[in-house]
Amino acid sequence: MARLRQQAHSPRDRANPRRRRRSRASSSFQQPGTPIFIGDQRLENAILDIIVYGSESSQETRGLPLQECLPCLDLADAGESVTWVNVNGIHDVGLIEALGEHFGLHPMTIEDIVNTAQRPKWEVFSNYGMLALKMLDMDANKESVRIEHVSLILGPSWVISFLEDQGDVFESVRQAIRTNAGRIRRIIRRMGADYLMFCLVDAVVDHYFLVVEHIGDKVELLDDRLLVDPRQDDIQVLHRHKRDLLSLRRAVWPLREVLSSVSKDESPLLRTETKVFWRDLYDHCIQVIDIVETARDTLASMHDTYLSSISNRMNEVMKVLTIFSTIFMPITFIAGVYGMNFQYMPELAWKPAYFITLAVMALIAISMALYFRHRRWI
Repeated sequence: MARLRQQAHSPRDRANPRRRRRSRASSSFQQPGTPIFIGDQRLENAILDIIVYGSESSQETRGLPLQECLPCLDLADAGESVTWVNVNGIHDVGLIEALGEHFGLHPMTIEDIVNTAQRPKWEVFSNYGMLALKMLDMDANKESVRIEHVSLILGPSWVISFLEDQGDVFESVRQAIRTNAGRIRRIIRRMGADYLMFCLVDAVVDHYFLVVEHIGDKVELLDDRLLVDPRQDDIQVLHRHKRDLLSLRRAVWPLREVLSSVSKDESPLLRTETKVFWRDLYDHCIQVIDIVETARDTLASMHDTYLSSISNRMNEVMKVLTIFSTIFMPITFIAGVYGMNFQYMPELAWKPAYFITLAVMALIAISMALYFRHRRWI
């Protein structure tokens, strides 16, 4: 089985496989259709999971080598049931090429699968359809958005999903197949593999809502705090949310056109009964886009709010300092006059002059403070 030729890595990269990254710019010229993994290697070894299910039973195989999974893949070709092949780790180009050879995938499809920078797209071939999209999730610290490239291959009675990492949002679909919950196994005769692919895409889009709501809650908390107690590091948090929403926008906007194309496609792989589900999924995608755009507008206004709050705080500080300076200005003038080193000053020989001068200073300060308070300046 052919393997991808890896470039030499630094000791730091070899110690941490997740840091290894390949880009088109660092690769030599290759003919179109040559699979080159582009992205971060998130797993040491690719993991292959297979679920074969029908209306009466289901069979699940997890973490086995490709050779041991071939009997299940033969069932997929026979079309007796629906087979879901899930590949975790698209850096293993040899494994993906072997699956592509077994299922008759075009070389350009394999190239798109291993390219994590691929935009969401829907492409139909003679015996299968290829759907590429982005799966979103929050990182371990719930601070930023983690984006993962997902490719789905739809055949007559099988679906292949390709993921970068082992974690995904498809567990609800697996659980529905295992327990025969919902309609995924009950309507297998009317809607088979195409409905399974819909369920997978629906799980991805539903998770968009969770990510957007999580960011929206943080944006609301930040917006409330900016009006009361703006901090110096808030601008960094603001820009981090902007980057997250920009990533969401890049992932969701192209998917809208993809779902529209799927719902209107006349391919025999997509049955008429499933078209209504794809149209509903398109509406969900539009809702996500509306939420993202609203959050982006809110963040744009929050930037102005932050600058206004900082400016108002500075104005309040300058106002207090100016008032104190104004109050002490006449007192300083009096102290300056009597601090001059002249020999003949009538008040210097007057015994109560010191106390009268202090009383005049205090009276001026109190009068000015009362006047400022009357004008509501303090």
